Amino acid sequence: MDRLIEIDHNLFLYLNNLGNEQWDWFWLLVTDKWTAIPLYAILVFLLFKKFDWKATLLSLVLVTLLITTTDQLGNIFKDGFQRLRPCGQEGIKEYARFVAVRCGKYGYFSAHASNSFGVAVFLGLIFKRHFPKLIYFLLFWAALVAYSRVYLGVHYPGDILTGAFIGAFFGFLYYQLQKFLLKKFSL
Repeated sequence: MDRLIEIDHNLFLYLNNLGNEQWDWFWLLVTDKWTAIPLYAILVFLLFKKFDWKATLLSLVLVTLLITTTDQLGNIFKDGFQRLRPCGQEGIKEYARFVAVRCGKYGYFSAHASNSFGVAVFLGLIFKRHFPKLIYFLLFWAALVAYSRVYLGVHYPGDILTGAFIGAFFGFLYYQLQKFLLKKFSL
């Protein structure tokens, strides 16, 4: 385990120090939850355009539950593991670039990564018949959001990978739940 932590720390310092002040604004924009509102608005529009109102409403409720699940699970893990964030870790923070507006105390795992990958997988699978390549765009967007957390100095790569895996897993589960509910209630 110590070797994995060392690799995670070293990879964090490498990736984090690739950044420079000219790009800080971009990564701050990517990580800001309000930046994704136009993307979400387009996705909601596409839901209404391709599905009836009942299926769309079900999808929106499930997205809300999905984000709540991944976000709260992230909080439970953070409190349970109590792994310090890089911006608060002695021996790391002195060598890292801290760009974020604030740094919370614990960081395992990244809720940004889990939320964005959860939504990307869920909606990508919903739209796969109508827009088969959309999932690749959504996964790319989720990866950008996840990487922004390393760039800004608030998460280790292991936090990101765990968050991405958990988010993708729950995105798939909620997609299966949606399929079941649509079939059960003939929506």
